[in-house]
Amino acid sequence: MSAEQRRIERMIQDRSGKVFQDPSRTLLIENSVRHWNAIRLESGTLVTWSPQDSTGRSPKDTVIVRRPESEHTVDWDAPNSIAITPDTFDMLFEDTLYALGLKDRLYVLNRTIGADPGYALPVTAIMHNALAGLFIDNMFRPVPQDVDRSRFSDKPFHLLISQFDKLDPARYEGRLRTLADGSTSRMVVVMDFDRRVGIVFGSSYMGAIKKLMFTVMNYYLPNEGILPLHCSANEGADGDMAVFLGLSGTGKTTLSTAPGRALIGDDEHGWSDRGIANFENGCYAKLYNLDPQKEPEVYRAVFHPDHYLSHGALVENLMVYPNGTFDFDDDRFTQNSRASYPLAYLSNVKPSSVGGHPQTVIFLTADAYGVLPPISRLSTAQAMFWFMMGYTSKLAGTETGVMEPQTVFSRFFGAPFMPRNPKDYTDLLGERLERHETRVFLVNTGWSGGAYGEGRRIDINVTRAMVQAALSGALDAVGHEADPVFGVGVPISCPGVSAEILTPVNTWASREAYEHNAAKLAAEFRAHFDREFRGKVPETVARECPSAAVKAPTA
Repeated sequence: MSAEQRRIERMIQDRSGKVFQDPSRTLLIENSVRHWNAIRLESGTLVTWSPQDSTGRSPKDTVIVRRPESEHTVDWDAPNSIAITPDTFDMLFEDTLYALGLKDRLYVLNRTIGADPGYALPVTAIMHNALAGLFIDNMFRPVPQDVDRSRFSDKPFHLLISQFDKLDPARYEGRLRTLADGSTSRMVVVMDFDRRVGIVFGSSYMGAIKKLMFTVMNYYLPNEGILPLHCSANEGADGDMAVFLGLSGTGKTTLSTAPGRALIGDDEHGWSDRGIANFENGCYAKLYNLDPQKEPEVYRAVFHPDHYLSHGALVENLMVYPNGTFDFDDDRFTQNSRASYPLAYLSNVKPSSVGGHPQTVIFLTADAYGVLPPISRLSTAQAMFWFMMGYTSKLAGTETGVMEPQTVFSRFFGAPFMPRNPKDYTDLLGERLERHETRVFLVNTGWSGGAYGEGRRIDINVTRAMVQAALSGALDAVGHEADPVFGVGVPISCPGVSAEILTPVNTWASREAYEHNAAKLAAEFRAHFDREFRGKVPETVARECPSAAVKAPTA
């Protein structure tokens, strides 16, 4: 253990106040209600609300300790790699220990991250808030009996959580984020990969806990030859494994929750020499605009009736009225209302949360330009490129009422949580795909026949048919033609899908308009690649960027 970890263990042992060491789930629920961390709904579900500054992640307050011995392993040019100095971490560490030392009670939970015992990461989490303990019980995994098999068994991680305390801004002036009014931020989420300590201070958003540990795993695993993926995963009746990578709004949850396929997990996985394994024990689902008819599994998991001491699903920042009813479409608190619950609350999951090597990888994008094929086959180099770019697009609201596509690139489909140098992730993906002969498809769940406002969103049933064809192997023997702009392999036919829709230009009224939009998107790809990745990845991958010969249209 590091010196900091030993300090934490001594702090726990030497306390005069009450320490709940690995408390039961029932006690965490009971104390959450008793101490007004949450209230219970009629279903038995717990609900809580956080301060306005804690209704979501705060990326600009999420920092990494930059130490000489490891700084070469982090891509400090990435916008989400915000460094703090070792002496600033020392200050934060002391302030957090002091704050926790003043509490009348502490909860200490020993859990692991990772369903594969070969690399399960032991985590000791310390907090004052029983509700944070319940969240960890929902999301992190129990310590397996054979944890000694893990390559991390002698390298545990410690997580300090002081959610409702605030930092002294004068003490951290010039060290942490400066706010718009010139003051210093009073919250921080910090990771020290070398000392193996994380701190959540001043943020009561539960997702900060989850994503801190996800980032930690994404940092440690590539050094062990394991590829971390921000993805969902499911398994067919014959054991065939598929993973789905995509940003918000691309259909990842909808498409990975499929009849006849057991869910391995919905968000965070590792791909090792043994196959796919979920990091987590639960789900952290977005509730805003939830339709119980379209997403009955999520609704039942969160709101099924049970005694509150046996339930433990936890809802954050949902609009609940005094009579106990709630409104998924009311965003007066936030559009990021969330629920955490154990995977076991879903009806079709694989309890072990592990599976074999994926036969199919699906990259999902919602292209609002309407120029990407609805489905295309990727070579290994193309897969490495699209994985690195993490492209989708969203609609940018304007005050004039004009809606224009806004291009979004999120490296490895999880930019804030992938701190290492890009090559560390792309090389592992390429090696895995080649070794296991894994098919990779790019699926566009966005627009066809024109950009947003002119074309139409691709029907979900058409997308399902294409995904099913990809998973079943029905597209393996089908001929492909290279897309003239992006180079991806467009199938000439697909079972259950009209051939016309497969080639984007065929669905547009104007070829000139299609070429204009395709060239515009290609130029955005190249500009982003040149800015973030040029010289950081193999030339075989760089060559998959749309050609420099593709010119952006003049204004």
